[in-house]
Amino acid sequence: MKQTVEQQAELQKKLVSYRRDLHEHPELSMKEYETTKQIRRWLEEAGITVLEYDLPVGVVAEIKGSRPGPTIALRADIDALPIKEETALPFSSRNEGVMHACGHDFHTAGIMGAAILLQERRNELKGNVRILFQPAEETSQGAVLVEKAGVLDGVEAIFGMHNKPDLPVGTIGVREGALMASVDRFEIEICGVGGHAGIPNNAIDPIVVTGQMISALQGIVSRNLSSFHNAVISITQVHSGNTWNVIPEKAEMEGTVRTFQNEAREIIPDLMKRTVEGIASAYGAKVDFRWYPYIPVVDNSPLFTKVAAETARDLGYEVVTAAQSQAGEDFAYYQTMLPGFFVWMGVDGPKEWHHPSFTLKEEALLVAAQYFAKLSINVLNQWK
Repeated sequence: MKQTVEQQAELQKKLVSYRRDLHEHPELSMKEYETTKQIRRWLEEAGITVLEYDLPVGVVAEIKGSRPGPTIALRADIDALPIKEETALPFSSRNEGVMHACGHDFHTAGIMGAAILLQERRNELKGNVRILFQPAEETSQGAVLVEKAGVLDGVEAIFGMHNKPDLPVGTIGVREGALMASVDRFEIEICGVGGHAGIPNNAIDPIVVTGQMISALQGIVSRNLSSFHNAVISITQVHSGNTWNVIPEKAEMEGTVRTFQNEAREIIPDLMKRTVEGIASAYGAKVDFRWYPYIPVVDNSPLFTKVAAETARDLGYEVVTAAQSQAGEDFAYYQTMLPGFFVWMGVDGPKEWHHPSFTLKEEALLVAAQYFAKLSINVLNQWK
């Protein structure tokens, strides 16, 4: 069943209203209560079956095909960010200090459109499509929560997207293998000996130790990793002292590590720990190195590279090789359990993700809806 021009225009109008409603009423991770209610209402209005899981927020639905086959999943994220909006849009956020600055409102509305199209075309489905409206992507909690609730039980593959402001509307970025980096966090606490700023020889200055550590940690990527590894070590906070004439006793810093290869991800914590402990020992200080693994690499399965690209071309959209991003995505967690594919969806926005003036072209909503509906049908028809 192919939509007429009038039907496409009507769907686009509906998706724009969905997106603007979500944009106007953003909610932070694990607080998406009204968002959850609204998504449920839209699904029910479209006659789409909502599945009941033990989830405090988030919605799961399913379109059952008329013919037997596997179950695949489409995933959208629904949470916003603690950012004060500066877009001056007529539908700007009404929740002070909260904004859809990463385009999750676009993802939700676009996948909602795909669900509506699949519901209309369910007689073409050789299997089932489960739709995940996932909470808490920004805090990397949502995918784990969804999986633990059993939402992936019986699912054979999963598909998702992220908007891409630097790609034009109608352009879809496809890349096999690593697309987005793993995300890990570290904390380092340096304990020296406090003292008088004018008599530093009677103290062990944790600020000097911290400075040496910062320089040395930057050398890990260039001198301890293979040149074939892609990695970033960023120190994003440093705290020490409280006045001008006292050498403090302690200093603290924290930051993040991003990698694209599992090998690099595995060895970097040990290299960092060895580095900071060696410097602390040289100065007579003590150090506590703490590592917090967050999310793995978004790693696209080669099983779906061809169908992901061909689906876009069949719909008349341009396919480009997706550029890798050092940003992270908890979609990666699903890919550790089942094959999946994640694409860039061009939205031609003036600002990058997480900017207070982030916005996008809403014409991309229909592109996303048509793409993921057609992709679902194609994947199920080609399933072996």
